Amino acid sequence: MTDFNPEIPYNALPDLPPAAALIETTEILKQCIKARVALAELKQAAELIPNSAVLVNAIPLLEARASSEIENIVTTTDKLFEFADINEDRADAATKEALRYRTALYEGSKMVQRGMLTTDMAIQICSTIKGQELDIRSESGTRLKNRATGKVIYTPPEGQKLLQAMLDNWAEFMHRRTEFDPLVRLAVQHYQFEAIHPFADGNGRTGRILNILFLVQHGLLNSPILYLSRYIISNKAAYYRLLQNVTDEQEWLPWIMFILEGIEDTCSWTTDKIKAIRELMEHTAEYVQAKLPKIYTWELVELLFKQPYCRISNLVNSGVAKRQTASVYLKQLCDAGVLKEIKSGRENIFVHPKYIELLTGEENVWVYYDDAEAETVELAIQRH
Repeated sequence: MTDFNPEIPYNALPDLPPAAALIETTEILKQCIKARVALAELKQAAELIPNSAVLVNAIPLLEARASSEIENIVTTTDKLFEFADINEDRADAATKEALRYRTALYEGSKMVQRGMLTTDMAIQICSTIKGQELDIRSESGTRLKNRATGKVIYTPPEGQKLLQAMLDNWAEFMHRRTEFDPLVRLAVQHYQFEAIHPFADGNGRTGRILNILFLVQHGLLNSPILYLSRYIISNKAAYYRLLQNVTDEQEWLPWIMFILEGIEDTCSWTTDKIKAIRELMEHTAEYVQAKLPKIYTWELVELLFKQPYCRISNLVNSGVAKRQTASVYLKQLCDAGVLKEIKSGRENIFVHPKYIELLTGEENVWVYYDDAEAETVELAIQRH
């Protein structure tokens, strides 16, 4: 039991680490093994995609949409893909903010490949998400309230120097307390970062990016392709309840188990998604080669997966075709049923519907292009 009072700033937030007996139980360590196996399988599945850009262009956008939705910033995957590779000025505010999340995830993954996560890195990530230069807040943090009752359930610590000291302890725990399993450290640091709540806004999204970057930093993933916010959305009430229980009662076990189970579940789902993407890529290549042998190249098919909202300029810039030829290629792909042409402002965009449906669907299934073979292809019966 702690002396926590939700009505006053939690300046007495305990330093890390918690007692080892609270965070490295037999149950937790067994779940760490399961989560590590799932991460290894995801990492291996990602390496089997011929071009890593296919995944790096897609999975972070799904994560950006879901993580933003947790904060009630709602956009659609279609909008994100539509504006992902162009100047996003025409996008609505929510889509712009979700795209900035994607940018922060990209930039963060490059930073952790050069060095360890730091407070400065967290500041830079949050600044990118919000589209403005930020610093550790000097004002009071936003009180969290029960939506049903309006009762205050948490008041973050305050005082810039105190917050800086807490973040120094947070960073030191991540990097130096190597006696704890990295996945345990991930779960513990995520609670601590959310409890410190160092910024005026964007803390939740910054914290969720830091989770993925922590995995990249420790070599458990090669790129930021874990769609963890999907799990949090599916279990949103439990996520906030278990965070609160750590604050109220120091109940670390349920919280850490929640994160570890979330990593395992998400890795398994994402691995299945990647396998389905690979199968659809192979089927698309075979179909285009059979239907349109004069225009078929693997590079053209690959581009339809890198850019599922494709423009003529994408073909030109990638060296697949010159402008006039690119237009002919895209029109022929529409006639063959692979793409669908839509109007977006003053330009035409060529959408890859089957791939979008696969990416956005909860089930990792796809359908053949040829109506004569229109049956659902389930991952369980794939030849892989």
